[in-house]
Amino acid sequence: MKIIRSRRKTISLSLDREGNPVVRAPLFCSGRVIEEFIARHQGWIERRQAEFIPPKAYSQEELSCLRRAAKEKIPSRVSHFAPLVGVVPKGIKITSARTRYGSCSSKGNLCFSLFLMEKSERAVDYVVVHELCHLKRMDHSPAFYREIEKILPDYRERMKELKK
Repeated sequence: MKIIRSRRKTISLSLDREGNPVVRAPLFCSGRVIEEFIARHQGWIERRQAEFIPPKAYSQEELSCLRRAAKEKIPSRVSHFAPLVGVVPKGIKITSARTRYGSCSSKGNLCFSLFLMEKSERAVDYVVVHELCHLKRMDHSPAFYREIEKILPDYRERMKELKK
């Protein structure tokens, strides 16, 4: 098990790309506290490892194809939804991120993963609207999700599609 200490306030648990547990903890958190945290979450670790699917290996050609598709599709979806949300993003970037499909910076820039192109159009639209709504609210509060719901009343179903 990998333990990463950093300037943070809480302890978190995740799986790395190979399915191994990773604990992130505050710099001065004692080993005993970390061990207790791991013990309390042993069931979570076992469940996640049981359902873990290693990431697919892509050829350069496949990655190029996904990137090209993302560059064609995502900006047009952002252009479609931005006026409906009532925001204007500063820029759009396509990345090869594997841990998240989209992100939004405090400066108004949006990033989308090229791997989003493997999802349904409904799921793509959900991620686009989700990130656009972050330009209004930089949190995941109930008010944030109400903003999404104004544009996509079925956003919960779209979220499920995204996770498939």
